[in-house]
Amino acid sequence: MEFTYEAIAKRIDHSLLGPTLTDAELEEGCRLAAKYKVASVCIKPYAVALAAEILEGSGVLVGTTIGFPHGGHTTSVKVFESERAIADGATELDMVINIGHAIEGRWNQVQAELNAITRTAHDGGAILKVIFENCYLTDEQKIRLCQICGDVGADYVKTSTGYGTGGASHSDLILMRKAAPPHVKLKAAGGIRDLDAAIAVAKLGCDRIGASKTAEILDELTARSAR
Repeated sequence: MEFTYEAIAKRIDHSLLGPTLTDAELEEGCRLAAKYKVASVCIKPYAVALAAEILEGSGVLVGTTIGFPHGGHTTSVKVFESERAIADGATELDMVINIGHAIEGRWNQVQAELNAITRTAHDGGAILKVIFENCYLTDEQKIRLCQICGDVGADYVKTSTGYGTGGASHSDLILMRKAAPPHVKLKAAGGIRDLDAAIAVAKLGCDRIGASKTAEILDELTARSAR
């Protein structure tokens, strides 16, 4: 399977979430995303308005995180975060589940929260990507989460925050693609740092890829295409 520049670039959510990133670096990251024509930026919540201003008309969407990075916020706080992000210009929300509830099997609570955030996102014209943080979960828990995401109408299931003890494994991506219904898309995040890794997860069915090494990935693709 061959991947064009656009096919890879439009899968990339350029990650701007590092704890030490300054405003100047966030602005630089948005301009890099526009230059490389990626799908979106995923930026710190306080900088959503900045990103929306910089990226207006660029074709690059603005996303941010909800309940990040541990998912332990109350549902009402996650709803507020979502509403504020949308008001500031975000059209994509990456929300971390309550990991402890999934581990305990408190599926009614997990589903109620996911339903609330999905409704909030969709009512505001945004899409929701649900972050599992797979490094802490069993396969059975991952499967159940995929099913719940399908039931509530979430748009994506996502492997990880990139800040846990593990990232996007091929075995998890295969499992999630099989367990999630067809209308739920798949996002890989954590550890995708070069072109070969990006192509590999795209082949496994990922419609989006979280990456901070965007320039390196796409520069390598351009170089290979020129050979």
